[in-house]
Amino acid sequence: MPFLIAAVVLVGVLCLFDLLLTFAVLRRLREHTAELERLAGRPGFSSYDPGMLVGHRLPEAARAYGATLVAFFDAQCDTCHDHAPKFAARARRHSALAVVSGDGARADELIGAVGPDAVVMRGDDAHAVADDLGIQAFPTFVLVDPDGSVVQATTELAELPEPAPAA
Repeated sequence: MPFLIAAVVLVGVLCLFDLLLTFAVLRRLREHTAELERLAGRPGFSSYDPGMLVGHRLPEAARAYGATLVAFFDAQCDTCHDHAPKFAARARRHSALAVVSGDGARADELIGAVGPDAVVMRGDDAHAVADDLGIQAFPTFVLVDPDGSVVQATTELAELPEPAPAA
């Protein structure tokens, strides 16, 4: 009988400990949910729509290249590395500019994947152009008119129509 009493007490203590842990986890989840809701109210947080770029002009540093297709890549972005060969294929047919943020071996690898047909902007100039235009997601692809105004923007290259052939 004493073993049975000890087992019931032990199970009761374990259940009480489990209940306390559950309440602690629920409290932390409420704190995290409140923080996410607070952040979601900020412009640009998880509501980035590249379409907002339409009508904006590329900064002068990017307009100087006269590209009709511009891609914004980040060296640490795996999706950017996946899209680079597709962008390179389009760069063979159209004037293209790749704006690559980041440095190091991953940036060099990304630039190599973009290919020799696209002009590449990297370093501080690339950061400045992406910031000036308001790029918040990588990769972002934009079509621009000869004046340097964004005609269409998306995060999926396949969604862009083929731009007019380069002169």
